Amino acid sequence: MKHFIHLKDIPAKDLRRILIDAKKRKKKRSKLGTLQTDNNAPLKGKLLIQMFEKPSLRTRLSFYLAIKQLGGGTITLRSNELHLGKGGESIEDTAKILSSYGDGFMLRTDSDKKVDNFKKYLSIPIINGLSPSSHPTQVLSDVFTVEEIKKKPISKLNITWIGDSNNVLNSLIAASVKFSFKLNIGCPKKYEPKKLILDWVKHQNKKVYIFNDPKKAVANADVIFSDKVISLNDKVNKKNKIKDFKKFKVSDNLMRYAKKNCTFLHCLPRGQEVDNIVFKSKKSKVWLQALNRAHVQKSILLYCFGKLR
Repeated sequence: MKHFIHLKDIPAKDLRRILIDAKKRKKKRSKLGTLQTDNNAPLKGKLLIQMFEKPSLRTRLSFYLAIKQLGGGTITLRSNELHLGKGGESIEDTAKILSSYGDGFMLRTDSDKKVDNFKKYLSIPIINGLSPSSHPTQVLSDVFTVEEIKKKPISKLNITWIGDSNNVLNSLIAASVKFSFKLNIGCPKKYEPKKLILDWVKHQNKKVYIFNDPKKAVANADVIFSDKVISLNDKVNKKNKIKDFKKFKVSDNLMRYAKKNCTFLHCLPRGQEVDNIVFKSKKSKVWLQALNRAHVQKSILLYCFGKLR
């Protein structure tokens, strides 16, 4: 049984196997309808239980399609509808019930501790659909998208992140170590990644490059990533934070400092951190990026269910 919680804890060879499988499966689906199953229906008879404690559009839809296209089924729960929420039932007891009824569990939560506790008591695989410190399914799919667009391994590309140090960046940093690509991070000084994250990178004998000047961060970039500066549950002075990130907006002018064929990606939903001109330009591949979530998550499910070939 394999879990999918943090990219840093998954062997690089396994991550590459997932991407290779996703590429093959996407190619084979070119003539199939949205809800038609893959030819061999490898997860026929399997049930994925999903639980959302935070809002979700892409993760919810992509996992629904992923398990359906693999021949399985899914049910979606909200914690406030369960005894786990207001009824006082423990995670241990809840996990035992989930393990009895389902074959896999996808959790999108506001608590890293909750993910760890569920892992402790579940006897089925758990997939982290987003937690405060990590968004592994998003970033692995992003690696897939980058390689699909650029038609070369991400290890041969210069990747830049412009924005806040959040869960998506944490996973992107982990990906830079696992896939050995150069990662530049552009953000204000007080919003740099936590020391714990940077120490882990150093311990892996790798390095990420941090710039407090966005122009220097995007220099020679093949791909620029961004994300909302103000997240849904951000407990900060929002006016001050927006002001702090004013010069880090991904504008048409900033894109000129990157390579001419630089690609812009954004995990969505977007805020004011990117100009409409850039977001709607030919360099922006955000809709392909969103669609690829389903393809990669199919291979993640197969990995967790022990069906990845």
